[in-house]
Amino acid sequence: MKLINFNFVTVALVFCFTNSAFAQEDPTLYLNRANARIAKAMAFKTTWDGPTSGPKIAAQKKSIVLIASNLKNNSVMRVANGVKEAAAVAGWDVFVIDCWGVNTKHAEAFSRALALQPNGIVLAGIDANEQPKEMNNANAQKVPVIGWHASTRIGPSDGLFTNVTADPKEEALIAALLGVVNSNGKAGVVILTDPNSLYEQSKSNAIAAAIKQCRTCSLLSVEALPATTTADKMPALLTSLTQRFGKKWTHIIGVNDNYLDLLATPAAAAIIAGNKIEALSAGEGSESAYRRIRSKSVQVATVPEPFSQQGWQIIDELNRSFAGEKASTYTTPVYLVTEQNIAFHGGQQNTFEPTNGYRAEYKKIWGK
Repeated sequence: MKLINFNFVTVALVFCFTNSAFAQEDPTLYLNRANARIAKAMAFKTTWDGPTSGPKIAAQKKSIVLIASNLKNNSVMRVANGVKEAAAVAGWDVFVIDCWGVNTKHAEAFSRALALQPNGIVLAGIDANEQPKEMNNANAQKVPVIGWHASTRIGPSDGLFTNVTADPKEEALIAALLGVVNSNGKAGVVILTDPNSLYEQSKSNAIAAAIKQCRTCSLLSVEALPATTTADKMPALLTSLTQRFGKKWTHIIGVNDNYLDLLATPAAAAIIAGNKIEALSAGEGSESAYRRIRSKSVQVATVPEPFSQQGWQIIDELNRSFAGEKASTYTTPVYLVTEQNIAFHGGQQNTFEPTNGYRAEYKKIWGK
């Protein structure tokens, strides 16, 4: 049962299940439900479903420090740009510290941020619970910390005022279900994950759980590849996987698009194409991912996040903290991009930019 062409409207069928709902289910019913779930994820509302009320923007100018895990990462860079864009509307200053993808720089960067005596701190792509000393210091100094992908949970957690993110388990589920549907329920899956990121591990665990619940699918391997892995390592890995699994291997699912960047070299892409393996990712929606999907090269799908919108939400959450209010804890519904719907919601610019008027909505809340 290959994925069929869908009209991009919200599917009326409502799903109230977790991953376990597919367990021990009739394979045909499983595929039907999975296909409907995918159709729902491929549609996206054009009306705003986020917060519509909240405090006016703080009258006193605020200083914000954003600590980025790696600004070379497309998603982190776009979130940072969204924060700066929204902060400019608010009249606030933003200072960015880049950790250049080096985990050992996180604590030092956090200490530098606190030394600047900011009104608020943003952790972008850095696990909050791996910085307990610095988080305690921030809380002791009453400096609110907003996370982006800084916890496996949405909303207040791990000492954060709130964590802005899509639901990683939902992203993982959709990616896994697409693999199941496109293989007619016979997916043989290899997962690529980051062993140094709790956020990404939560995704790979959810992908694995979903594949295991498919009676006629196989979870072949979970490959732990640090974010620093280089593309020249991939041909040998792919060759080894091909030798181990042969025709049983049908799909490779990366926890984010960065792993599929590694598969885009001529040598790696030739192995993927030669063995008719479908590659997809469970997150981000990078420019390169959009280009690959559009050109039908290596990658067939991604589950993107609205980075700019999340940047605006981060400023809104900080403003709620300054006003003594609770976080909105808003999160966007999961969205799946394939060649069928890539033209919508910013796809022509190779990004997920919801056409829901989020900028105007936040300006209304802020009185701007």
